[in-house]
Amino acid sequence: MSKPLTHQPLAAIGALMRATGDQAMRLIYPPVCAGCARMVAEPQALCAACWSSVRFIERPYCEVLGMPFDHDRGEGMVSPEAISDPPPYAKARAVVFYDGVARKLAQALKYSDRADLAKMMGLWMVRAGREVIEASDVVLCVPLHRTRLLTRRYNQSAELARAVAAISGKPFEPGALRRIKPTRQQVGLGLRARQDNVRGAFMTPPAQVMRIAGRKVLLVDDVLTTGATLGSATRALIRAGAEQVNVLTFARVASLDTETLYA
Repeated sequence: MSKPLTHQPLAAIGALMRATGDQAMRLIYPPVCAGCARMVAEPQALCAACWSSVRFIERPYCEVLGMPFDHDRGEGMVSPEAISDPPPYAKARAVVFYDGVARKLAQALKYSDRADLAKMMGLWMVRAGREVIEASDVVLCVPLHRTRLLTRRYNQSAELARAVAAISGKPFEPGALRRIKPTRQQVGLGLRARQDNVRGAFMTPPAQVMRIAGRKVLLVDDVLTTGATLGSATRALIRAGAEQVNVLTFARVASLDTETLYA
């Protein structure tokens, strides 16, 4: 009489079947560069040419705004902009500048149903944002209003926040911040118009205050342009009792030119 299969052989057989299935899928749908669609060795990766064109944000930069300096001004230096007009959040960090391939990735995630890019982008964000991630207790995203969520079908910021939380091991609380005002799209608006557009747009529902009060929050978004949206969301979290809010985005603009505001 033959012995029944144990859990260990069954697990090995399952792993072999999954590996075989993955190999078959790669033959049918070979992985391509997320930036230019050339074939690459691994899925959710960039080819050498696209990778070399990405402008990563590195030190030295303003300790508050995360915007790079043109030269090293010493450890812990803060920019004049952060001193004259300090943001409500403690620190902002971003992975890349919003141009070229990085801009293409951000727009594909947001407008072209490429939610699959969130994992790769989230990995980059965790590496670049380790400082603010470690200083935070919980991860939140900038929410969409329910009417826009219905038309777009998913929130790109939530996909990034979910990936960051999963990779870093931090809890993700998607319901702890709500957009209560159906704001206009920020594209094409100047700084003052953006600030007016999102003023009072966010709140923490009373039933969710316990998830925020006394905690250090990491607020995740896809792109930091003027900081108006993130500032408004941060103020709502502080009103709900958040001890501190840090910001982490995939990209940020280098300058507020006309092309950027209409991107």
